[in-house]
Amino acid sequence: MPHHQPRPSDATRSAVNMIDLLPTSPPPNLDHLIASLALVAPLLDAIPEVVFFVKDAQARYAMVNQTLVQRCGFKEKRDLLGHTAEDVFPVRFGPLYTAQDRRVLADGRQLNDQLELHLYYGNRPVWCLTHKIALRDAQGTIIGLAGISRDLQILQSHPAYQKLAEVDAYIREHFSRPITLQELTAIAGLSIAQLERHCKRIFQLTPRQMIHKARLGEASRLLREDLSITDVALRCGYTDHSAFSRQFRALTGVSPSEYRESQG
Repeated sequence: MPHHQPRPSDATRSAVNMIDLLPTSPPPNLDHLIASLALVAPLLDAIPEVVFFVKDAQARYAMVNQTLVQRCGFKEKRDLLGHTAEDVFPVRFGPLYTAQDRRVLADGRQLNDQLELHLYYGNRPVWCLTHKIALRDAQGTIIGLAGISRDLQILQSHPAYQKLAEVDAYIREHFSRPITLQELTAIAGLSIAQLERHCKRIFQLTPRQMIHKARLGEASRLLREDLSITDVALRCGYTDHSAFSRQFRALTGVSPSEYRESQG
């Protein structure tokens, strides 16, 4: 039975508008799909805060936008085409990005709004939300993947922005200790459901993701200093070294010690 490309849910639609540019009917092959995107390629190149790419079944770049080219330290798209992330990203991170690609290619599992700390050319950290989908032909065979990583943006025009800014400030001030949703709802004067909805709309993150981002952002800074991993974990609100390492790896793809070595 033919497979159709999965369409994003309303919850993730704002993060993947460009993936909506993909054809709704399965293409005969990857080259045909890429050709169909030729007219919108200039649009994809014109958005500086968004990385867009298509990869083949071997996880090699088959189409990229100019933002990705520049962030990887190149000038031309052809410098990336035919290479995997392992070939072009910093040595400790590239293999992990390629492994993520190969998991999507292996089982067709969709990656939705995953909060990640990416290190681009020059070890420049960028917080983003990543979305990846497997691409299938008319027979249902996976022929590649499409992905988008969007830099986190803040919607300051939202009516609830001021309340949520207070929540964000509270998290950034108190992330070194446990923070409950009840504390955050009391500050915002909102129910848990309202808090979750407004945080996603304004910060593009859940409250829990906001806490992780504050903790791991500080951890990435402290790892450049002469502190033990245990001390860094404690300063960032983790009483358990292994829990800190697991969470750090989940968001960056590497362990705290590997991250420290990459900054040397």
